[in-house]
Formats: sequence, structure tokens, C-alpha cells
Amino acid sequence: MSTSGKEARHNEKQVLSDGEIKAQAREVLYKNMVSGRNAGFDYHFTKPSPGTYPFQYFWDTCFHIFTLTALGEVDMAKKHVHSLFQMQRPDGFVGHMNYWKRLWPARITDLLQLRPRDVPRLYKPHMSALVQPPIAAQAVLRIYQHSQDLCFVKKLLPKLKRYYRWLAENRDFEGEGLLSIITPFESGMDWKASYDPVLKYDKGQAGPLLFWKVLQVDAHNFLKGYDLQAIYKSNRFIVKDAAFNTVYAQNLEALAELCSVAGDEDGQRFLDLAEMTEKSIFRYMYDEADAAFYDLHGHRFKKLRVRTGTIFFPVVLKSVPDEVCRNVLERHLLHKDGFHVPYPVPSLAVDEPAFNPEESLYIWRGPTWVVFNWFLQQFLLKKEHKQEASDLVLSVKQLITRSGFREYYNPFTGEGHGAEDFTWSGLVVDMINSQKEEDS
Repeated sequence: MSTSGKEARHNEKQVLSDGEIKAQAREVLYKNMVSGRNAGFDYHFTKPSPGTYPFQYFWDTCFHIFTLTALGEVDMAKKHVHSLFQMQRPDGFVGHMNYWKRLWPARITDLLQLRPRDVPRLYKPHMSALVQPPIAAQAVLRIYQHSQDLCFVKKLLPKLKRYYRWLAENRDFEGEGLLSIITPFESGMDWKASYDPVLKYDKGQAGPLLFWKVLQVDAHNFLKGYDLQAIYKSNRFIVKDAAFNTVYAQNLEALAELCSVAGDEDGQRFLDLAEMTEKSIFRYMYDEADAAFYDLHGHRFKKLRVRTGTIFFPVVLKSVPDEVCRNVLERHLLHKDGFHVPYPVPSLAVDEPAFNPEESLYIWRGPTWVVFNWFLQQFLLKKEHKQEASDLVLSVKQLITRSGFREYYNPFTGEGHGAEDFTWSGLVVDMINSQKEEDS
């Protein structure tokens, strides 16, 4: 990983041991864990961070499952996924947030100077009307790989099949295998800079105007009653995110594998759908001149030419030619084209106008998030880039040693920002295990 990799290896003695990191990750998960019963529902989940993110979030729960299984906590992981699908609608929909006992984050009640008992609880458990990256099939497959519990798979499989069918039927508007999101918050990467052109925000650095433009998108969807066909027709914010669709394709394959395990005949259908999605990702998102996979906007699939950290994501797909994978990695990750920093991988290329590595309300516009390293490590190991994969793991270990389990980190200094005791950074445990398996 060029100079940054050499620096990381030089500082290898300055990191916590793998055992210490695992112990701290376990402590953070259990500190943030919540369970109970409300209105006939049993719930058990982990808050991404106490106070700041108090609800059960869709892809956060899946990340927790990867960390829990890496720590050997398979039964706890099962409880998390059962809770995630507790309120699934008959048509298969699962919202990106499950509200179990609280309506507002703690910071809102603090702002209003309210005590918890002052906040009315005149609502029942419910889900949001939005979605998040659909990584649930991989999470369930990971649990099966660690437990070989076929009964568990058979219990969850009908729920998973309904969920992915709902996505295909309701978010693949054009029938090309690509899913659209209808607000920046659905990608899981709020304030992502590639969405700025869609929002008609051209000021580069984020500010209050960007906040209001995003708020207007959500208000628009609300006023449409979340009628997806009406929202699509209005074309206000219809984005095919590269990371979201990569995750979708991967999880269709994982779902097919779960079908095979359970003796379910629908596996081939999901494989065919995954193949169509992968072909469309390569056809519409890949830009040969820039060696990058871009997000798309609108009915005509217009490329959003902003180099966010997700330009790498589709390289993990099996159907992407090896030459393309090499071009993308060599151009952006292994050399110095915008992503060369002491603590990779930044969420936005350093030479993009919107780049901001500091703490901000407007996240995903520069800082390093552990999830990018976790995602890319899988590919690097498969493609025999063992040293580069090892460098990513070491970089994350250095960040946690320096700043603890934080929401995101300054890619130049390693200083931690955002939420504290943030569970996503626990993905480092899965990275450590993957690296050891590869080296053994």
C-alpha cells in the first residue's frame, strides 16, 4: 500500500494485541446491548452507540452479527437477527430502523431539556418506511457457517426470501437488476458527496443549505405517502448507489447458498437475479477512463462522477473481470490517486472539493470508517494481495489503539470523531480472524 503501508508496518509494535482488541470489542457490544418485550414483541439488539444511535438499525445489526460470530457469540447473533425480522410486514418489507421503546434519540430530549419520564410513550413498536443496504442474507449465512444450525436457517429463510423479493419488486424500477434509493439516508452513508449533484448542491464543503436540501427530499417522500411509483415518477432523488447494489448482488448469492443448504428450490432464481444485477453494475456504473464505479442518478442512469470510497466496492463481485479489478485498485488504492492517506480508506478522495477529514455533522465526506477496510479486505485476500490486506487490518488496529472504538477517524492523524463506543469499529475482530485464517 505504498508509503502508508510501510509506515503502518513500522509502527506495528505500537498497537494493542489482538486479545486486547477483542476484549474491548466484546465490552463495547455488551455495554450497548438491549433486550425486552413491548406490545407482544420480543427484541434483542445492540445500539451502535449509547445515546447517539439508540434504535435497532438494519445494516448495523448485520455488522454486529459479523462481530459477534467472530467473537464466538453465535447464540447472541441469532437473537439479533430474530429481533431484526420481528416486525417484518407480510409483503416482506423490513424498515431500516426498528423503534422498540424510544421515539427520539437522547440528544433530542437533552435539547428539549426533557427527562425520559416526561416523554410520552403513546406509540407502539414500529419500523421506518425506508430501507438500508440489504446485508441480512450474508449475516444469516455467517451464523450458519459458525453453527451449522439447519433449523435456524429454515426458520429464517422464508423471511429472507420475502424481503429480497420485496426489494426486487419495489426498488428495481426499470427491471435492470439495480435497486434505487429514494433518500441519502437509505444508503447508510448520510451526506455522501456523490449525492450533491442530485440535490443541486454545488458548494463543495457541506453546510446548512445541504441539510435543508436533504430534509426537503425526505419531506417530499413523506408528502407522497411513500408511494414508490409516485416518488419514482417525480424523479426527485432516484439514486442507484454502487455500494448498495454491490451488497445486494452479494446477498442474492448468499441467499441462493442458504436455499441450497435448506434444500429449497428457489436458489437458482436468486442466482439469476444476482447475475443480472452484476451485469448491470458493470454495464452502467463502471467508467473505463476513470477506472471507477460511480453511483447513478435518475431514469437515465446518469453517472455521478464523484470519487467516494465506494468506487471500489464492485471489485468484490465474481463477474467483474480481473483486469478491471486491477485497474481500479492500482489507480486508486495502491497508488496515490486521491486515496493515499496514512490511515486508509478515506470515504472521499482527498482532492475532491467536498473533502473534509474533520469531525462534522455532515459525515462520509472524508474521514475513514472501519467498514470500508473490512469490506475491501475480503477482496484483497481472495486476490492474493495479502500484504495490502494486512496493511488495512494494521491501520484499523492503530486507529483503535490511538482513539478507541469511534464512529470515524481522521485519515491523516488517526484522531477519533463522532459517536463513542461505536460498535461498527468492532468489525476489526472479523478482519483479524480473516487475516489469521489466510496466514495459517
